[in-house]
Amino acid sequence: MSIIIVGVGQAEFDAMVELDGDDIRISSRGKLAERDIVQFVPFRDYMDRTGNHVLSMARLAKDVLAEIPDQFISYMKSRGIKPNPAPPPYTPPGHTHHTQI
Repeated sequence: MSIIIVGVGQAEFDAMVELDGDDIRISSRGKLAERDIVQFVPFRDYMDRTGNHVLSMARLAKDVLAEIPDQFISYMKSRGIKPNPAPPPYTPPGHTHHTQI
């Protein structure tokens, strides 16, 4: 599971930054979190002052999704799950693949 939190408004988001766990792994009742599964971004940091909302939303999407690949790989490694080998390249039926030397 990956959790993405977008903070909206002018509030202080100190607790969300701590929950994000990028700098310090969070703990509860003396038990340290196994891995970081939370990504927090404050929406106000992505408001483009020039009015280019498309660029602002693209930057927001990029940043909120940035940690998911690492979170996924971390989970797979922690469980000892290895990827399957890549399938052979697709060749359309009736089409032969020629290699030039």
